[in-house]
Amino acid sequence: MSGLLPAWPDWLPHLAWPWMLLALPLPLLVRRWLPPVRPALEALRVPWGGRIAGVLQRGDAPGLRGLPPLALLAWCLLCVAAARPQQAGEAVQPPASGREMMLAVDLSGSMGEEDMLLGGQLVDRLTAAKAVISDFLARREGDRVGLIVFGQRAYALTPMTLDRDSVRQQLLDTVVGLAGRETAIGDAIGLAVKRLDGDANDARVTGPQVLVLLTDGVNTAGQLDPVKAAELARERGVRIHTVAFGDDQARTMFGIRMPAGEAEIDEEALRRIAEATGGRAFRARDADELAGIYAEIDRLEPVLRPGELLRPMVERYPWPLAGALLAGLLSLLPWPRLRGARQAMERGA
Repeated sequence: MSGLLPAWPDWLPHLAWPWMLLALPLPLLVRRWLPPVRPALEALRVPWGGRIAGVLQRGDAPGLRGLPPLALLAWCLLCVAAARPQQAGEAVQPPASGREMMLAVDLSGSMGEEDMLLGGQLVDRLTAAKAVISDFLARREGDRVGLIVFGQRAYALTPMTLDRDSVRQQLLDTVVGLAGRETAIGDAIGLAVKRLDGDANDARVTGPQVLVLLTDGVNTAGQLDPVKAAELARERGVRIHTVAFGDDQARTMFGIRMPAGEAEIDEEALRRIAEATGGRAFRARDADELAGIYAEIDRLEPVLRPGELLRPMVERYPWPLAGALLAGLLSLLPWPRLRGARQAMERGA
Protein backbone atom coordinates (compact mmCIF):
# COMPACT_ATOMS: atom_id res chain seq x y z
CA MET A 1 0.00 0.00 0.00
CA SER A 2 2.88 2.34 0.85
CA GLY A 3 4.33 1.81 -2.62
CA LEU A 4 1.27 3.57 -4.10
CA LEU A 5 2.01 6.76 -2.19
CA PRO A 6 3.99 9.45 -4.03
CA ALA A 7 7.59 10.03 -2.93
CA TRP A 8 8.19 13.04 -0.70
CA PRO A 9 9.92 15.76 -2.77
CA ASP A 10 13.47 16.54 -1.66
CA TRP A 11 12.90 20.29 -1.98
CA LEU A 12 9.95 20.21 0.42
CA PRO A 13 10.88 20.27 4.12
CA HIS A 14 9.53 17.54 6.36
CA LEU A 15 9.10 17.43 10.13
CA ALA A 16 11.41 15.33 12.27
CA TRP A 17 9.10 15.55 15.32
CA PRO A 18 5.59 16.00 13.85
CA TRP A 19 3.91 15.11 17.17
CA MET A 20 4.87 18.55 18.46
CA LEU A 21 2.06 19.95 16.28
CA LEU A 22 -0.40 18.42 18.75
CA ALA A 23 0.29 21.50 20.91
CA LEU A 24 -1.28 23.83 18.32
CA PRO A 25 -4.81 23.91 19.85
CA LEU A 26 -3.47 24.33 23.40
CA PRO A 27 -4.22 28.11 23.68
CA LEU A 28 -7.80 27.57 22.49
CA LEU A 29 -8.29 24.75 24.99
CA VAL A 30 -6.91 26.88 27.79
CA ARG A 31 -9.22 29.74 26.85
CA ARG A 32 -12.19 27.37 26.56
CA TRP A 33 -11.83 25.38 29.78
CA LEU A 34 -10.07 27.67 32.24
CA PRO A 35 -12.25 30.23 34.09
CA PRO A 36 -11.87 33.83 32.84
CA VAL A 37 -9.79 36.26 34.80
CA ARG A 38 -12.01 38.79 36.56
CA PRO A 39 -10.59 42.32 36.52
CA ALA A 40 -10.30 43.60 40.05
CA LEU A 41 -11.96 46.99 39.39
CA GLU A 42 -12.96 47.29 43.04
CA ALA A 43 -9.31 47.68 43.98
CA LEU A 44 -8.98 50.80 41.81
CA ARG A 45 -11.50 53.58 42.17
CA VAL A 46 -11.41 56.09 39.32
CA PRO A 47 -14.10 58.48 38.10
CA TRP A 48 -14.47 56.65 34.78
CA GLY A 49 -14.45 53.16 36.27
CA GLY A 50 -18.09 52.54 35.33
CA ARG A 51 -17.44 53.24 31.66
CA ILE A 52 -14.47 50.81 31.60
CA ALA A 53 -16.62 48.10 33.16
CA GLY A 54 -19.24 48.67 30.50
CA VAL A 55 -16.70 48.36 27.72
CA LEU A 56 -15.44 45.08 29.19
CA GLN A 57 -18.95 43.69 29.42
CA ARG A 58 -19.78 44.64 25.81
CA GLY A 59 -16.48 43.18 24.56
CA ASP A 60 -15.75 46.23 22.45
CA ALA A 61 -12.07 46.33 23.45
CA PRO A 62 -9.73 45.01 20.74
CA GLY A 63 -8.63 41.40 21.24
CA LEU A 64 -11.20 40.57 23.88
CA ARG A 65 -13.60 38.82 21.49
CA GLY A 66 -10.85 36.28 20.67
CA LEU A 67 -7.20 35.67 21.07
CA PRO A 68 -4.85 38.26 19.55
CA PRO A 69 -4.02 37.19 15.96
CA LEU A 70 -0.30 37.94 16.25
CA ALA A 71 -0.05 35.94 19.48
CA LEU A 72 -1.77 33.02 17.80
CA LEU A 73 0.59 33.29 14.85
CA ALA A 74 3.61 33.33 17.18
CA TRP A 75 2.34 30.21 18.96
CA CYS A 76 1.79 28.34 15.67
CA LEU A 77 5.29 29.21 14.48
CA LEU A 78 6.75 28.05 17.79
CA CYS A 79 5.01 24.69 17.39
CA VAL A 80 6.32 24.35 13.84
CA ALA A 81 9.86 25.18 15.01
CA ALA A 82 9.54 22.59 17.82
CA ALA A 83 8.58 19.98 15.19
CA ARG A 84 12.04 20.48 13.61
CA PRO A 85 11.45 21.08 9.90
CA GLN A 86 14.29 19.58 7.88
CA GLN A 87 15.30 19.57 4.25
CA ALA A 88 17.59 17.18 2.36
CA GLY A 89 20.90 18.82 1.55
CA GLU A 90 23.30 18.22 -1.30
CA ALA A 91 24.53 14.64 -1.71
CA VAL A 92 28.02 14.04 -0.34
CA GLN A 93 30.27 10.99 -0.54
CA PRO A 94 32.98 11.16 2.13
CA PRO A 95 36.01 8.91 1.60
CA ALA A 96 36.12 5.75 3.70
CA SER A 97 39.47 4.55 4.98
CA GLY A 98 40.01 0.82 4.76
CA ARG A 99 42.24 -1.94 3.47
CA GLU A 100 41.91 -4.63 0.84
CA MET A 101 43.64 -7.57 2.47
CA MET A 102 43.77 -11.31 1.81
CA LEU A 103 44.98 -13.58 4.62
CA ALA A 104 46.67 -16.89 3.76
CA VAL A 105 47.15 -19.33 6.65
CA ASP A 106 49.21 -22.51 6.57
CA LEU A 107 47.32 -25.65 7.71
CA SER A 108 50.08 -28.16 6.97
CA GLY A 109 50.98 -30.90 9.42
CA SER A 110 53.80 -28.91 11.05
CA MET A 111 51.27 -26.32 12.28
CA GLY A 112 50.21 -28.95 14.83
CA GLU A 113 53.56 -28.69 16.59
CA GLU A 114 52.96 -27.78 20.24
CA ASP A 115 55.72 -25.26 20.84
CA MET A 116 53.73 -22.07 21.59
CA LEU A 117 52.76 -20.59 24.94
CA LEU A 118 49.34 -18.95 25.01
CA GLY A 119 47.90 -17.77 28.30
CA GLY A 120 50.47 -19.81 30.18
CA GLN A 121 49.52 -23.01 28.39
CA LEU A 122 51.45 -24.93 25.75
CA VAL A 123 49.44 -25.00 22.50
CA ASP A 124 50.08 -25.84 18.86
CA ARG A 125 51.07 -23.25 16.30
CA LEU A 126 47.69 -23.11 14.59
CA THR A 127 45.88 -22.39 17.87
CA ALA A 128 48.27 -19.53 18.62
CA ALA A 129 47.89 -18.18 15.08
CA LYS A 130 44.08 -18.33 15.34
CA ALA A 131 44.13 -16.31 18.56
CA VAL A 132 46.40 -13.61 17.12
CA ILE A 133 44.65 -13.35 13.74
CA SER A 134 41.20 -13.31 15.39
CA ASP A 135 42.25 -10.32 17.45
CA PHE A 136 43.70 -8.75 14.30
CA LEU A 137 40.37 -9.19 12.49
CA ALA A 138 38.43 -7.69 15.40
CA ARG A 139 40.20 -4.37 14.78
CA ARG A 140 39.63 -4.38 11.01
CA GLU A 141 36.51 -2.22 10.98
CA GLY A 142 35.99 -0.80 7.51
CA ASP A 143 38.44 -3.26 5.88
CA ARG A 144 37.57 -5.88 3.31
CA VAL A 145 39.25 -9.15 4.22
CA GLY A 146 39.40 -12.58 2.56
CA LEU A 147 40.77 -15.89 3.83
CA ILE A 148 42.80 -18.58 2.05
CA VAL A 149 44.07 -21.75 3.72
CA PHE A 150 46.69 -24.00 2.22
CA GLY A 151 48.45 -27.26 2.81
CA GLN A 152 49.02 -29.68 -0.03
CA ARG A 153 46.52 -27.54 -1.95
CA ALA A 154 45.17 -24.01 -1.52
CA TYR A 155 41.51 -23.17 -0.91
CA ALA A 156 39.63 -19.88 -0.66
CA LEU A 157 37.36 -20.08 2.39
CA THR A 158 35.90 -16.57 2.18
CA PRO A 159 35.94 -13.94 -0.61
CA MET A 160 36.82 -10.33 0.03
CA THR A 161 34.13 -9.11 2.39
CA LEU A 162 33.33 -6.52 5.06
CA ASP A 163 31.85 -9.28 7.22
CA ARG A 164 34.82 -9.83 9.48
CA ASP A 165 32.84 -12.09 11.80
CA SER A 166 32.32 -14.68 9.08
CA VAL A 167 36.03 -14.59 8.20
CA ARG A 168 36.97 -15.07 11.84
CA GLN A 169 34.49 -17.92 12.25
CA GLN A 170 35.82 -19.70 9.17
CA LEU A 171 39.34 -19.34 10.55
CA LEU A 172 38.38 -20.74 13.95
CA ASP A 173 36.75 -23.77 12.28
CA THR A 174 39.96 -24.79 10.50
CA VAL A 175 42.09 -27.71 11.71
CA VAL A 176 45.57 -28.93 10.97
CA GLY A 177 45.70 -31.05 7.84
CA LEU A 178 42.38 -29.74 6.46
CA ALA A 179 44.09 -28.88 3.15
CA GLY A 180 46.69 -31.65 3.31
CA ARG A 181 49.84 -32.30 5.33
CA GLU A 182 52.32 -30.68 2.93
CA THR A 183 52.91 -26.99 2.12
CA ALA A 184 52.00 -25.38 -1.21
CA ILE A 185 53.13 -21.78 -0.74
CA GLY A 186 53.27 -21.01 -4.47
CA ASP A 187 49.70 -22.22 -5.07
CA ALA A 188 48.45 -20.14 -2.13
CA ILE A 189 50.04 -17.01 -3.61
CA GLY A 190 48.65 -17.79 -7.05
CA LEU A 191 45.11 -18.29 -5.72
CA ALA A 192 45.32 -15.07 -3.69
CA VAL A 193 46.50 -13.13 -6.74
CA LYS A 194 43.61 -14.53 -8.77
CA ARG A 195 41.07 -13.51 -6.12
CA LEU A 196 42.55 -10.07 -5.58
CA ASP A 197 42.92 -9.45 -9.31
CA GLY A 198 39.21 -10.04 -9.79
CA ASP A 199 38.43 -7.75 -6.88
CA ALA A 200 40.66 -5.01 -8.35
CA ASN A 201 38.08 -4.48 -11.11
CA ASP A 202 35.78 -2.95 -8.52
CA ALA A 203 35.78 0.81 -9.19
CA ARG A 204 35.44 1.48 -5.46
CA VAL A 205 38.90 0.06 -4.76
CA THR A 206 42.07 2.07 -5.23
CA GLY A 207 45.63 1.41 -4.17
CA PRO A 208 47.63 -1.85 -3.95
CA GLN A 209 46.12 -5.20 -3.05
CA VAL A 210 47.70 -6.93 -0.06
CA LEU A 211 48.37 -10.55 0.84
CA VAL A 212 49.55 -11.52 4.33
CA LEU A 213 50.93 -15.05 4.15
CA LEU A 214 51.67 -17.01 7.33
CA THR A 215 53.57 -20.28 7.13
CA ASP A 216 55.86 -22.39 9.28
CA GLY A 217 57.43 -24.54 6.59
CA VAL A 218 59.09 -24.90 3.23
CA ASN A 219 57.30 -25.17 -0.10
CA THR A 220 56.96 -28.94 -0.64
CA ALA A 221 53.87 -29.23 -2.84
CA GLY A 222 51.83 -27.46 -5.46
CA GLN A 223 52.18 -26.64 -9.13
CA LEU A 224 53.46 -23.06 -8.86
CA ASP A 225 56.92 -22.05 -7.70
CA PRO A 226 56.71 -19.44 -4.89
CA VAL A 227 59.20 -17.05 -6.54
CA LYS A 228 57.36 -17.27 -9.88
CA ALA A 229 54.10 -16.67 -8.03
CA ALA A 230 55.64 -13.59 -6.40
CA GLU A 231 56.60 -12.22 -9.83
CA LEU A 232 53.02 -12.75 -10.97
CA ALA A 233 51.80 -10.92 -7.88
CA ARG A 234 54.11 -7.99 -8.63
CA GLU A 235 52.79 -7.76 -12.20
CA ARG A 236 49.20 -7.66 -10.90
CA GLY A 237 49.98 -5.03 -8.27
CA VAL A 238 49.65 -7.37 -5.28
CA ARG A 239 51.95 -6.69 -2.36
CA ILE A 240 52.89 -9.64 -0.16
CA HIS A 241 53.90 -9.58 3.48
CA THR A 242 55.27 -12.92 4.66
CA VAL A 243 55.24 -14.17 8.24
CA ALA A 244 57.53 -17.06 9.15
CA PHE A 245 56.00 -18.57 12.27
CA GLY A 246 57.47 -21.25 14.49
CA ASP A 247 60.00 -21.86 17.22
CA ASP A 248 63.44 -22.74 15.94
CA GLN A 249 64.21 -24.54 19.19
CA ALA A 250 62.69 -27.86 20.12
CA ARG A 251 60.98 -28.40 23.49
CA THR A 252 61.54 -31.47 25.61
CA MET A 253 58.81 -33.14 27.62
CA PHE A 254 59.88 -31.01 30.61
CA GLY A 255 59.44 -27.73 28.68
CA ILE A 256 63.18 -27.17 28.20
CA ARG A 257 64.04 -25.48 24.90
CA MET A 258 66.86 -27.15 22.96
CA PRO A 259 68.34 -26.08 19.60
CA ALA A 260 66.72 -27.88 16.68
CA GLY A 261 68.93 -29.88 14.37
CA GLU A 262 67.56 -28.51 11.07
CA ALA A 263 65.75 -25.32 10.18
CA GLU A 264 62.09 -26.01 9.35
CA ILE A 265 61.28 -22.61 7.77
CA ASP A 266 62.69 -21.30 4.51
CA GLU A 267 63.12 -17.70 5.69
CA GLU A 268 65.26 -16.81 2.69
CA ALA A 269 62.54 -17.78 0.22
CA LEU A 270 59.90 -15.86 2.19
CA ARG A 271 62.16 -12.81 2.25
CA ARG A 272 62.60 -12.99 -1.54
CA ILE A 273 58.84 -13.27 -2.02
CA ALA A 274 58.20 -10.17 0.09
CA GLU A 275 60.97 -8.10 -1.49
CA ALA A 276 59.89 -9.01 -5.02
CA THR A 277 56.46 -7.45 -4.40
CA GLY A 278 57.56 -4.51 -2.25
CA GLY A 279 56.32 -6.12 0.95
CA ARG A 280 58.03 -7.00 4.21
CA ALA A 281 59.20 -10.30 5.66
CA PHE A 282 58.60 -10.98 9.34
CA ARG A 283 59.79 -13.68 11.73
CA ALA A 284 57.77 -14.75 14.77
CA ARG A 285 59.08 -17.34 17.21
CA ASP A 286 56.23 -17.09 19.70
CA ALA A 287 52.69 -15.77 20.04
CA ASP A 288 53.81 -12.42 21.43
CA GLU A 289 56.08 -11.74 18.46
CA LEU A 290 53.29 -12.80 16.12
CA ALA A 291 50.89 -10.35 17.77
CA GLY A 292 53.46 -7.58 17.36
CA ILE A 293 53.86 -8.40 13.67
CA TYR A 294 50.14 -8.21 12.97
CA ALA A 295 50.01 -4.94 14.91
CA GLU A 296 52.71 -3.63 12.56
CA ILE A 297 50.78 -4.87 9.51
CA ASP A 298 47.76 -3.06 10.96
CA ARG A 299 49.54 0.23 10.22
CA LEU A 300 50.38 -0.69 6.63
CA GLU A 301 48.55 -0.45 3.33
CA PRO A 302 45.75 2.09 3.90
CA VAL A 303 43.29 2.28 1.00
CA LEU A 304 40.92 5.20 0.43
CA ARG A 305 37.70 4.48 -1.42
CA PRO A 306 34.46 6.43 -1.81
CA GLY A 307 32.14 5.86 1.10
CA GLU A 308 28.39 5.57 1.18
CA LEU A 309 26.43 8.29 -0.62
CA LEU A 310 24.77 10.51 2.01
CA ARG A 311 22.15 13.26 1.92
CA PRO A 312 22.66 15.25 5.14
CA MET A 313 19.54 16.83 6.61
CA VAL A 314 19.63 20.61 6.99
CA GLU A 315 17.72 22.03 9.96
CA ARG A 316 15.16 24.69 9.00
CA TYR A 317 13.67 25.42 12.44
CA PRO A 318 15.45 28.81 12.75
CA TRP A 319 13.07 30.30 10.17
CA PRO A 320 9.77 29.62 11.99
CA LEU A 321 11.50 30.42 15.29
CA ALA A 322 12.53 33.83 13.96
CA GLY A 323 8.99 34.34 12.66
CA ALA A 324 7.55 33.53 16.08
CA LEU A 325 9.89 36.02 17.73
CA LEU A 326 8.93 38.73 15.22
CA ALA A 327 5.19 38.06 15.65
CA GLY A 328 5.57 38.18 19.42
CA LEU A 329 7.35 41.51 19.29
CA LEU A 330 4.77 42.96 16.91
CA SER A 331 1.94 41.91 19.21
CA LEU A 332 3.44 44.11 21.94
CA LEU A 333 3.47 47.26 19.85
CA PRO A 334 0.80 49.96 20.49
CA TRP A 335 -1.14 49.71 17.23
CA PRO A 336 -3.15 52.80 16.05
CA ARG A 337 -6.41 50.97 16.68
CA LEU A 338 -5.50 50.48 20.29
CA ARG A 339 -4.39 54.06 20.64
CA GLY A 340 -7.65 55.27 19.04
CA ALA A 341 -9.76 53.15 21.39
CA ARG A 342 -7.87 54.50 24.38
CA GLN A 343 -8.32 58.07 23.22
CA ALA A 344 -12.07 57.50 22.65
CA MET A 345 -12.41 56.17 26.20
CA GLU A 346 -10.60 59.21 27.57
CA ARG A 347 -12.80 61.63 25.60
CA GLY A 348 -15.92 59.88 26.80
CA ALA A 349 -14.77 60.18 30.37
